[in-house]
Amino acid sequence: MTRTTNARVAGFTFLFYIAAGIATLALSGRPHATDVLSLFTSLSALTLGVTLYAITREEDPDLAMLGLTCRVVEAIPGDQGAIFFAVGSTLFCWLFLRGRMIPVALAGLGVLASVLLVVILPLQRAELFGGAVNWFSSVTWLLWLPMLVFEVTLAIWLIVKGVALPARRPGTLT
Repeated sequence: MTRTTNARVAGFTFLFYIAAGIATLALSGRPHATDVLSLFTSLSALTLGVTLYAITREEDPDLAMLGLTCRVVEAIPGDQGAIFFAVGSTLFCWLFLRGRMIPVALAGLGVLASVLLVVILPLQRAELFGGAVNWFSSVTWLLWLPMLVFEVTLAIWLIVKGVALPARRPGTLT
């Protein structure tokens, strides 16, 4: 696929992933519905891993591969997905920022929101920050709000504008 196609697929997938995740929370008392939605979120994580890897691999193939791997692990149902989501997001946002592929302010927000999750999620899991992970807790929503804002904005940007080629730095081959 082309960079533009990968960007658009990633943008639509971000929006679908967010909608499926929120629907999973809203339907938490209906296990059959949440099982189906969990399948959709897993497929979305895989799709995001592949498309974001394709977009960022020119900037740094090793970091992009690590980000893809985190997205693959995130797609496996279980309790550890959120931390792998956060690490993968940090890596891809860093590559977007370093390569100037999206606006610097947007990429910076992504890095900050992702790093916040990388630091706080393990503390929250250990009940050292805001208690146990609970989606009905205001602490949890405050923790995830910057990421939600970033991902919705990024999704729209990717659909409408796509991504720029990675910026070349002096001394690198073109």
